[in-house]
Amino acid sequence: YWSRAGGSLFDCLELLYQATNGAINIYDKPLIQEIGRYIYRAHIANSYFINFADAAAIIHPESDLIYRYGRRIEDKRLAAFGAYFSSLQRDASQFFRGSIGRQLPAIYNFTEMAAAQKSAPLLRDVWMPGNQVMAARSRAGSVEGLYLAAKGGHNNESHNHNDVGNFIVYMNGLPMIIDVGVETYTRKTFSAQRYEIWTMQSAYHNLPTIDGMMQKEGREFAARDLEYTFDDNHAQLRLDIAGAYPPEAGINHWIRTVRLNRGKNVQITDTFDLSKQAQQLQLTLMTAGDVSLNGPGQITLQNSADNSSAQLKVFYNADKLNAKFEEIEITDNNLKTVWGNRINRILLRSNAPATKDTWTLRIVP
Repeated sequence: YWSRAGGSLFDCLELLYQATNGAINIYDKPLIQEIGRYIYRAHIANSYFINFADAAAIIHPESDLIYRYGRRIEDKRLAAFGAYFSSLQRDASQFFRGSIGRQLPAIYNFTEMAAAQKSAPLLRDVWMPGNQVMAARSRAGSVEGLYLAAKGGHNNESHNHNDVGNFIVYMNGLPMIIDVGVETYTRKTFSAQRYEIWTMQSAYHNLPTIDGMMQKEGREFAARDLEYTFDDNHAQLRLDIAGAYPPEAGINHWIRTVRLNRGKNVQITDTFDLSKQAQQLQLTLMTAGDVSLNGPGQITLQNSADNSSAQLKVFYNADKLNAKFEEIEITDNNLKTVWGNRINRILLRSNAPATKDTWTLRIVP
């Protein structure tokens, strides 16, 4: 939504700037600058972006809009990011898009942007406290290796999915553990039946389900006790997601720690304390590509796309959990453009549900 949030804000500011010959100019305001920078902070690799809530994992942003925003706020990285996307857009239908108010500047700036420096910042670490989103990659400036993003927040965010504590993992710029995103909008999407749609439900995000009970929608269903840390060796988000579930789920706390150990692995640790015995505890992993169950304790994920491929192994404690997976056929056209005809849903279920326990997943190249 950056193009119709931050981007539309920029459209309006440009009208004021041009109509007053620069007399109305607030591009030096930190809020205006930070809104512009969001687009490269959410960038993963190529045309892949962090897609929590109703966003799509693949977008083709209006490159000239990004470039001009960067020039106005004097952010060289943002301008170069716009020029980078112009180099990915091979024909006029991709480059000259949007309203006439965007197409005309794109025509006027075409020669300048074509000659401009082109690069994607590929930030090593991102932390956005307003929406409690973190992202980290193995090393700055490279799509090679592991990329991790995770979120806290609450379940009444704009275009919300019930997804407090959700995370995604990419390898060599390809999606491995995913946020599915959103289907084509219908009347139901913005009705009282919104959370009947499977893509909105926590059971179809990388989250636990307790006796069939999923997270609930509403501002009160939120992350608690959130801590973010990072250094040269790691990046980590730790939070209690118990508050995102209804009281009848009986969760005293569910401490989730999502950690990237640079150059090594991603580690997901769930430590929980329940107020009552559960009959079934389940952890979901949504995946792109192929899944192989390699005996107790190990799952292989394989994704081939864009003339490249990536593989990850997911290790879990087979004494505590058993694994199966199911194929989900994609019938919605919006989702098909991102994921193709199918995705897979891995279900890790407790062998003997306990009221207190710790589960650890290691995700290794």
